[in-house]
This record gives sequence, C-alpha cells and structure tokens, in this order.
Amino acid sequence: MTPPFSQACANNQAPILDVLKTALAHSTSVLEIGSGTGQHSVFFAPRLPHLTWQASDLEQHHPGILAWHGERPSANLRAPVVVDLGDAHTWPHGHYDAVFTSNTAHIVSWELVQNLFNLVGQHLPSGGRLVIYGPFNYDGAFTSDSNRAFDAMLRQRDPQSGIRHFEDMMQLAQTHSLRLLADHAMPANNRTLVFEKTV
Repeated sequence: MTPPFSQACANNQAPILDVLKTALAHSTSVLEIGSGTGQHSVFFAPRLPHLTWQASDLEQHHPGILAWHGERPSANLRAPVVVDLGDAHTWPHGHYDAVFTSNTAHIVSWELVQNLFNLVGQHLPSGGRLVIYGPFNYDGAFTSDSNRAFDAMLRQRDPQSGIRHFEDMMQLAQTHSLRLLADHAMPANNRTLVFEKTV
C-alpha cells in the first residue's frame, strides 16, 4: 500500500528532533504512543541511532505504519505493537526508558490523557523521560487565534477532544512522580514538554 501522509506530522519533525537529541541523549529504548501514519518513527529512528524506536497504535493504523517501515527501514526501528490507552493490559512488555507522543493529547479524550500519565508513572523507570509534543493553553487562555480555531474544530468533531491546559498536565505529572525538565516553544504555536520520572 502507499504509505499514508499527514502534513501536520511532517511539518515540525526537524525542530522536534532537535529536542529529542538532547532529551533522549541517554535513553536506550523509546515507546512512541500513537504512531499514527508512521512518519515520525521512520524520521526519528535513523537520526537517533543510539536507541531502539518502538512504534505503537491501535491495530487499524498498523498497515500504514508498516508501509512506511517498508519504504524506510532502519536497524533500530521496531514494527508497531498495539497500545490502547483505554486498556492498561495492552501496555507492551519490555524495558522502555523513554515515552514519546506527538499530537495525541488534544485528539484523545481527557480520560485517556490521564491513563497515559498513569501508565507512564507505573512503567517508566526512575530517570526515564516522557516527551509530549502538541499545542497547550497557558493560564486558561489560548496562545494564538489559530489555536482557538483549531480547538473549536476539534470539539465540533469530538466533544471529548480539545487543546489541554498546561497546568492540568503539570498536575497529572506531579501525581505520577514526573517533574518537568523543559517546556520548549515550537513552530506554529506548539510546545514540546519534557518530563523525568523521579522515583
């Protein structure tokens, strides 16, 4: 099949990579939550050769991810596994000292965002990293008119989705023994949040 293409996924890969090179410099194995089209996995894995990149998503997305992996194979890239944030039992076995997720927190429900932090808090080792890319609100306000319009579109499509509040993310992090290491400004009014597991 022709690999699926997402312009949103392609837009900011280089700036995200710049963050990951530092944030995951000492990581050995990263679990990507919500690999989607698979574009991120084939872009980041060969450029971060010191770690193993494990793609994951719901099963219906696996054919597209595998199509990308077939076109752009990398020795440190692993075929996707099923991870459903609504089912804790799908968290994969194995050792992961980093978790990366991009453009997911505003797409899935808030309950699933909470589940993500809960699972990361349970499974990430002390010193492990959680990296989250996407748009966020600060002090209860949108950071741009475009984000406001984007949020309205998301909520019209799915009332459970929408741009999350930075402060709510921080509360979740604290609850699950994660401390904020960095909050990077990214192009197009996005951010990359880097957390570290403290226990």
